[in-house]
Amino acid sequence: MTEPAGKRYRVGIAGAGAIAFASAAWLRQVGHGAMLWSPGGRGAEALRTQPLEASGGQPCSVTVEVADDAAQLCLGSDVLLIALPVNGHKRVMDALLPFLRDGQTVIVSSMASLSSLYLYESALHAGLRITVASFGTTVLTARRESGTQVKVMTRRKAVGVSALPGANLGKAVALCTALFGDGFFPQQNTLASALANVNPQSHGPLAVFNWSRIERAENWPQYHCMTPGVARAIEALDLERRAVAKAFGIELGPIEEHFARSFGTESARLEDIAAELHAKRGGPPGPVRTDTRFVTEDMPYGLAFIEALGQLAGVPTPATRTIVDAASLVSGTDYRQQNDLLAPLNLAGETVAGLLARL
Repeated sequence: MTEPAGKRYRVGIAGAGAIAFASAAWLRQVGHGAMLWSPGGRGAEALRTQPLEASGGQPCSVTVEVADDAAQLCLGSDVLLIALPVNGHKRVMDALLPFLRDGQTVIVSSMASLSSLYLYESALHAGLRITVASFGTTVLTARRESGTQVKVMTRRKAVGVSALPGANLGKAVALCTALFGDGFFPQQNTLASALANVNPQSHGPLAVFNWSRIERAENWPQYHCMTPGVARAIEALDLERRAVAKAFGIELGPIEEHFARSFGTESARLEDIAAELHAKRGGPPGPVRTDTRFVTEDMPYGLAFIEALGQLAGVPTPATRTIVDAASLVSGTDYRQQNDLLAPLNLAGETVAGLLARL
């Protein structure tokens, strides 16, 4: 994976949502090739004949390629980027596996529930030696505005990277830097990348305690509705996230540090941070559909995953369990059963030492 400075890569992007579009626009503007594949259907079809228009922090108009299927995406790319919700990771990884090549690198953004480990071990089982790099969050934040338009809002200043196998971590960080620029730093392992993401801890209580607002499609500003009681619940979930991480030898900072690092907040307590952000930003608005990623992704692949790790390590997670139970009750969906990675990863039959050895 060591490449000469200035090398241009052909990057195949699995996904056709906001992050996939934003990544394609970024990569093309800095001189790399970009090919999009829409696993769910025809999400990138308009880009076969029209340019991709990016506005916001990275305005540009670029042409991108569109793949017909997983085979074309893999064969036409040096590097692959999986840029879609975690509830689609296993299905897309299974589609890509028959066409991956020895030595190929796959970047998973944003990874959760050890989806990268699933891909890496599946490739090994198939006799392939690949590198799987993981971001616990996305490099860019964006909003897709049409079939050819995306608004790029921010490029995160610091993004952690882990790699499988771990020996390729330095090369993975160098590759990500070549693609997206500076700001990448190495993380301890893939589990550290997964547990560094605090979205499930933030989104879960926000969704549960504002459920009637979501069902009635009300306009509700998230930080204004992160009341002291909701903030207390988020803090309890965050304490359990950090306790589970510590059982695996991973030290994580509190959620308040995440907000300070991401948004420049100065308050010490989460309820005051929420008030500070609402005063500064007046939003963003909360979801208005009950199939929001706050529950369909963050519950099974975030909170239920934390609960499973806690059971494995003997760490109690009562607050996490309560929120998953409440979300399952109010929605009529058992979110523990929605995670399609836990069984293939065999976490229920694993030990702390055994899982760390796999990482």
